[in-house]
Amino acid sequence: MANKLTLAILGPGGVGGLLAGLLSRAGHHVICLSGGDTVTHLRTHGMRVRSARFGDFTVPVAADTELRAPVDAVLITVKHTALDAALDRLPAAALGDALLVPFLNGVEHPASLRARYGPEAVAPAVIRVESTRVAAGVIEHASPFAEVDLTGAQVARVRLDALAGALSEAGPTTRVLPDETAVLWAKMAFLAPFALLTTRHGLPLGEVRTRHRGDLTALVAEVAAVSGACGGPADPAAALARYDAFPPATRSSMQRDAEAGRPLELDAIGGALLRAAERHGVPVPVAARLVRELRDAGY
Repeated sequence: MANKLTLAILGPGGVGGLLAGLLSRAGHHVICLSGGDTVTHLRTHGMRVRSARFGDFTVPVAADTELRAPVDAVLITVKHTALDAALDRLPAAALGDALLVPFLNGVEHPASLRARYGPEAVAPAVIRVESTRVAAGVIEHASPFAEVDLTGAQVARVRLDALAGALSEAGPTTRVLPDETAVLWAKMAFLAPFALLTTRHGLPLGEVRTRHRGDLTALVAEVAAVSGACGGPADPAAALARYDAFPPATRSSMQRDAEAGRPLELDAIGGALLRAAERHGVPVPVAARLVRELRDAGY
């Protein structure tokens, strides 16, 4: 990869739009892949970011409904529920040897992407951020942090380092880490309790951690046990401390999707957790109840 990269953003929503704006501002060539209306808006108005940390700015970005020329990397920032349809925007002839970097919730997607594109092409990433698309091409970054962990044991390290350097230069604190399982389960161990409880009760994190403290504590312990069984981190006390440090008004993206009537990543998060627990014989009664109640509610 060159110092200045050509990067496709598959799904310029809250995360993808923030990364597109920051990377474009840093001088990289950014192509946003999305539906026709969003493409038209981005071509005309560019990407607007409102961020207390990174500032308020608007930058030009290229936009198209599918990839038409080779790029250094594709950042996959769609919701898991939209992944299959979104991948149709990546024709094999145009994709070439691009690095595929999924910023997806859950732990099961790397295997399916590797089956489709090959193990050396997929570099999973996780991002810790609160960022929302409030309109086409308009992103509000609310959290005081934006942190990326990039991994992929079968990807050439020089490619990971080049992308990590580009992201860090653009703004998000970015690390290349060797243990993919630890990276994915560290995110899952925090996300699953947060997403399931805020969505089930329709409450921000501050009220969940006080009004439903028992379920939160039990669920954190369950997820930590599953993570440990899978080879990931298992520190429920540290997870609870992180929840307690978050601003009380924080809401999960799953909760926001539920409130907006959008499909939920319930299977990618809750379903994947239950499947991993079953494989390893770990009892997860609170997680099972919450997933069941959300499914019974029509999610």
